[in-house]
Amino acid sequence: MKYLVTGTAGFIGFYVARKLCELGHEVVGLDNLNSYYIQKLKHDRLEQLKSYSNLQFVQMDLADRADIAQLFQTEKFQRVIHLAAQAGVRYSLENPMAYIDSNLVGMATILEGCRHNEVEHLVYASSSSVYGMNSKMPYSTKDAVDHPVSLYAATKKANELLAHSYSHLYKLPTTGLRFFTVNGPWGRPDMAAWKFTQAILEGKPINVFNHGELQRDFTDIEDILEGIIRIQDVIPKGKEGFSNDDPGRSSAPYRVYNIGNNQPVKLMDFINAIEKACGKEALKNYLPMQAGDVYATYADVDDLMKDVGFKPKIKIDETMNRFVGWYRNWC
Repeated sequence: MKYLVTGTAGFIGFYVARKLCELGHEVVGLDNLNSYYIQKLKHDRLEQLKSYSNLQFVQMDLADRADIAQLFQTEKFQRVIHLAAQAGVRYSLENPMAYIDSNLVGMATILEGCRHNEVEHLVYASSSSVYGMNSKMPYSTKDAVDHPVSLYAATKKANELLAHSYSHLYKLPTTGLRFFTVNGPWGRPDMAAWKFTQAILEGKPINVFNHGELQRDFTDIEDILEGIIRIQDVIPKGKEGFSNDDPGRSSAPYRVYNIGNNQPVKLMDFINAIEKACGKEALKNYLPMQAGDVYATYADVDDLMKDVGFKPKIKIDETMNRFVGWYRNWC
């Protein structure tokens, strides 16, 4: 099978590309290697992939319509796993146009490439951020997500809408995955696990927002990887005569799933797991809620469990032990 994996130098994309190579597939990995965070980390991830002869890396910007179109026409991908995006809720307050170019224009170029080249399945990254300030827990794909509280969330909801239109108009099978907070080795420097670990090891204070009264559906990267690999084989068919009263399903070949741990963790328990892994207590700076943030995330993953047998297994203590061990070695 021939795959395009976008965001190959990114956290999740790196794991996905590596796994597909290990399974014997032909992979073209794409990334623009932007400077949103430490470029050395991106290059080191790519270095880990160099040993795979069945991976070809292409440095390219998703917003480059002509180049993306040519790539699709030349390579004739059978499946696409689209993970590249401008990430980060708070950065979207500072640099909104980066999200428009990468997350909206980039999604459109991928959809057009799939449409014109008979791609059999597009799996793409959405986000738990689309749930905004929804108070109903756990978050379900059956819930309305019409009130995003960040531009990042708005672009991810827009991705789902764009995907549905292509599924409906061109019968392109698309599957969106609403990722909840993902942690593990090779994670991003803008994530809490990295920031807290760095500060604790350096004896600097950590910022604890909303005075610690937050919960997150932290999920280990290995569990996330298993879900992605399984779902790409489940190609949506659509359901004739479907009433479209379930936002996660459609009469078109379109699906949206939550992919998370289904076990929300209190922020203070998360910090405690990092403290244990570091062997050192954190200096804590308690602050009010941040703009664009949400109080809790909690994934209903019943549909994914039913369709692919996805059931997260790895606990937060194990995840943080592995992350801190990797961080000490990498830094």
